[in-house]
Amino acid sequence: MHRRELGISALGLMAAAATGARPAAAQAPAYPTRTVTIVAPFAAGGSTDLIARLIAQPLSARLNQQFVVDNRAGANGAVGSGFVARARPDGYTLLVTPNSTYAINPHLYSSLPYNQERDFAPIGLLVQNGFFLCVRGDSPFRTVADFVAAARAAPDTISFGSGGIGSANHLAPEMFAAANGVKLQHVPYRGSGPAMQAVISGEIPMSFVDTGVALPFMRSGDLRALAVSSEQRSAQAPDVPTLAESGTPGLNASSDFAMFAPANTPQPIIRRISEAVIEGLRTPDLRERLQGLSIDAVGGTPEAFPAYLAAESAKWRDVIRARDIRVE
Repeated sequence: MHRRELGISALGLMAAAATGARPAAAQAPAYPTRTVTIVAPFAAGGSTDLIARLIAQPLSARLNQQFVVDNRAGANGAVGSGFVARARPDGYTLLVTPNSTYAINPHLYSSLPYNQERDFAPIGLLVQNGFFLCVRGDSPFRTVADFVAAARAAPDTISFGSGGIGSANHLAPEMFAAANGVKLQHVPYRGSGPAMQAVISGEIPMSFVDTGVALPFMRSGDLRALAVSSEQRSAQAPDVPTLAESGTPGLNASSDFAMFAPANTPQPIIRRISEAVIEGLRTPDLRERLQGLSIDAVGGTPEAFPAYLAAESAKWRDVIRARDIRVE
């Protein structure tokens, strides 16, 4: 390098030091350099836990650091979500959560430990997971018509379980009850996994269970699915009719899982995580595992998320108002 060029470079570095600026390389630090925590704001064994662990694997492989799942259940996901909202915005604490926390909770709670728009930076929509209307494997209900007839004959005596007040698998049965003119008793649990186990144990007769969680128990005979909430039948359970085929048209509900970082997380980190997630969801191995659970991979971008959130929020807001659902 010529002496004049050296002088110009030295002057540039001195000016950067004087203004507090840093060289470009210092502005984009390596990420990640240590273990990353993915918070799943529901109990272990449920769909949120399952999705978080499935997503953690390709992230660990692509970003060369461990991504570990931390279950922080409570208040329909508000406890774990609030924890992430308060975390340092450095990319080392992330959130994987269903639409109940980001699209439903704001319409149910007058006070939350987070503000969805202000406190989070979206990384993107991950997967969409429909519901099976499930009863115990030896239940006398063999069809949706059987269940509806029993509910009409004895109003307010047949119960259903959910992952908590305002969860998607609480509001979907509310839509189902309204469409069929029946009254059901709601029993909230601390996650969809415990609600499903309550059906298996005979504690409650029915729950809308995420397809990815329900399928293994359907195959073992512990659960019987009367219908699926998606528009089309599940390729993994083709004998199970849709709700529309079973006399409840227009009910299309799912748990939609997204990933977030705390607000103000640097955009290069958001982009790096998003690209790794999208690449991971495209790999044949993960796609095959998701398809085997009847879970649809989406792999949405941060830029596409706001428009999706607006539509999803409006849908569930209307259900909550129509059914006058409140958190006591």
